[in-house]
Amino acid sequence: MIGNTVLVVSALLTLATGTFVFRLVGPLLRSRVEFPPLARRLLETAAVVLLTALVAASALTQGHGFAGYARSAGVAVGGLLAWRKAPFLAVVIAAAATTALLRLAH
Repeated sequence: MIGNTVLVVSALLTLATGTFVFRLVGPLLRSRVEFPPLARRLLETAAVVLLTALVAASALTQGHGFAGYARSAGVAVGGLLAWRKAPFLAVVIAAAATTALLRLAH
C-alpha cells in the first residue's frame, strides 16, 4: 500500500515539475527561437483545427454515441453568436436555451 502511494506521489510531482518547466521555458525561449513564416502559419492553423475538433467531439458525442440534435444545435447557436462577437453571457444563455427548448420539444 505504501509503495503504491509513493509511486503515485512521485508521478504527480514529476508531472507537476515537468508542466512547470514547460510553462517557464516557453516564454524564455520565445525570443530566441524563430520559426519560418510557413511553420508559424501551420502551427496557428493546427491550433484552430485542434480546437475545432475538440468542440465538434464534445458537441456531437456523449459516451460512445451521438449526443443528439439538441446539443449540436445549441453549440451551433453559441458558435454563431460568438463568431458575431455577441457578449459571452448572451452566447451561453442562447446556447443553453436552444438546447433546453429542443430537448423539451422532443
